[in-house]
Amino acid sequence: MGRLTRAETQERNRAKVLAAAKDEFAEHGFRDAKIDSIAERAELTRGAVYSNFPGKRALYFAMLADLAERAPEPPHPEPGLTVAEALSAFARAWVTRLPLATDDQYGAGRLGMDLMPEVGADERMRRPFAQLMMLDAMLLGLALERLRPSAGRQVRVAEMALTMLHGASQLAAVAPGFVDPFNVVSACEQLAELDLGDRWPQPSIVPQARVVDERWAPPVAVDLVRGEPVELAGDGVVAVLGLHRLSAAEEAVRAAAPAAEVTIVLVTGVVDELAPLARLVIADLRSCLRQAFPAAALPRLRVVCDESGALAAAAGVPAVSDATETAVRVASGRIVTRADGYGACHAAASAGPPFERHEQESA
Repeated sequence: MGRLTRAETQERNRAKVLAAAKDEFAEHGFRDAKIDSIAERAELTRGAVYSNFPGKRALYFAMLADLAERAPEPPHPEPGLTVAEALSAFARAWVTRLPLATDDQYGAGRLGMDLMPEVGADERMRRPFAQLMMLDAMLLGLALERLRPSAGRQVRVAEMALTMLHGASQLAAVAPGFVDPFNVVSACEQLAELDLGDRWPQPSIVPQARVVDERWAPPVAVDLVRGEPVELAGDGVVAVLGLHRLSAAEEAVRAAAPAAEVTIVLVTGVVDELAPLARLVIADLRSCLRQAFPAAALPRLRVVCDESGALAAAAGVPAVSDATETAVRVASGRIVTRADGYGACHAAASAGPPFERHEQESA
């Protein structure tokens, strides 16, 4: 066997650190876990740990994201065919992950119990997390809408379901035995008939979309909603959004033509901590979506976490931050429309002639 390349060695060491971190966090919890102990478990130096992760919190988020993304699917999921059935199945999938009163103080079942306290303790975490929750609610709401199109927007119902489920998770962590999972599932199911007056408001500020003719050659990416590689070379709308602007994703979805592919590219200026947090939040949602909805009801939206910045650069955004909002429309392998700044998603998705001509010619 030949010598490993530097990249292969780094990937192997990263995997060893993640495995060691899982054992350390499971045994001691986040606060009492030690980087030195993780390095010892991984049979690496402290410097090797820090060369892959800048701090304990970044490592904790990455470990949780890795576990969530690699979690096996249940053997026989039974997706719902109505909104009530889907909400019930989604809630059941969620509560089966809750720690039990009989679990050890830490242990594998309680690995994630320190996530919310860490997010809540730092303003730099809270704002992106709030936006990630909005994205989760939109994804769940879009799936509910596909089951019952006549009901209109279902994002507020999704928000209420996620509010109850996240609350149940927190209580299960700090008050073991208090939460009755069956009552949580029943309450989520009842949301199907709740009228929250949900309407999609048109954005008040929409910049002018510019007609352009630019090369579009995106790298292969992974769709976090489906957990699989996806080619992004086809026609559609691509929105590059910083983690402070994720609520704008719905503007792209609502403004785009019904058959248009919509891709949200997540970028951040704090890659080491916020990128794994984003992957974790969406992976947790994906697991429940797959158990609750038939494949045909999954939202017509792709979400990509662009940690390297390569996809943003392909869209003409070489420098990114958590405030980034740029959207483009792609037709016949070219970027034909571009918009930047607040309201860019709506502007690019609803822009006219070049994309419409292409659709007519393809018909």
